[in-house]
Amino acid sequence: MKILVTGAAGFIGYHLAQRLLARGDTVLGVDSLNEYYDVTLKRARLARLEGAGGFEFTRADISDKAAMAKVFAGAPFDAIVNLAAQAGVRYSLVNPHAYVEANVSGFMNILEGARKQETKHLVFASTSSVYGLNTSLPLNEGQNTDHQVSLYAATKKANEAMAHSYAHLFGIPCTGLRFFTVYGPWGRPDMALFKFTRGILAGEPIPVFNEGRMVRDFTYIDDIVEGVVRVVDRPPVGDKSWNAGEPSPPTSAAPWRIYNIGNNQRVELMDYIRAIEDALGMKAKLEMLPMQAGDVMATEADTAALQQLTGFKPMTPVREGVKRFVQWYRDYYRA
Repeated sequence: MKILVTGAAGFIGYHLAQRLLARGDTVLGVDSLNEYYDVTLKRARLARLEGAGGFEFTRADISDKAAMAKVFAGAPFDAIVNLAAQAGVRYSLVNPHAYVEANVSGFMNILEGARKQETKHLVFASTSSVYGLNTSLPLNEGQNTDHQVSLYAATKKANEAMAHSYAHLFGIPCTGLRFFTVYGPWGRPDMALFKFTRGILAGEPIPVFNEGRMVRDFTYIDDIVEGVVRVVDRPPVGDKSWNAGEPSPPTSAAPWRIYNIGNNQRVELMDYIRAIEDALGMKAKLEMLPMQAGDVMATEADTAALQQLTGFKPMTPVREGVKRFVQWYRDYYRA
């Protein structure tokens, strides 16, 4: 297939593009290469993609209406995977406008492009953060998601609603994927695994929020990508049994669906840190800090719906995934 991957120089986008190319798809990658984090790392990812056949890159910001109109002016894409976004919960407290521009206005441009091309399937990244104040674990797609605690999460919830409106109005098959704490090689420097590894190697204290009393469903990047690829190949159709009187939140009479992608495992933050220490062969210096605004105490994904659709269930053990990341980090940074 010919597939548009936005955010192709990003962590998940890079790995997804690699996987699609390996199976014989052609990929147009779009990325703004913004300076939210180290552009050198983004360019290094791109260089690896550009060395493979079937990959083409366009530098563009999805919030740039004219630039995205040019992207969609060519031959239609068989599928679109929108991974471009302003990420990060804490940064949304500092620069909220960046989230509205990229995650709302930018996604609007993606939807319009999909509508004009009559795209066969639009897959887009949502997040476990949409569950917000919900503490009923494991989190499943049928639960309420009306109480987000960060603007980042709110913009992703908006994406789900925007996609449903286009699926309903124009019949565009849309699938939203709620990612749960993705980690692995080539990861983002603003995420915990990257920061902890860098800090431990430098002999610096690492920030441990809520004094370590946190639980996360850490999901290895290869599992995320496998889930995305399998979903791309399965565009949704309207649920004929959907009842507007008792609406099911993750389904619709329109061709629209929401799925969790997570490891379905609760991992305490302190156990995660111990896994990093063991992989590095070094002890961490801990800086115990209070809970941060916009954060949540715990996440765990119910992935039964994804498994039913695709036959796939993420299962990479955290210790194995952390070990692979540390190996990559030492090699890439010669640490």
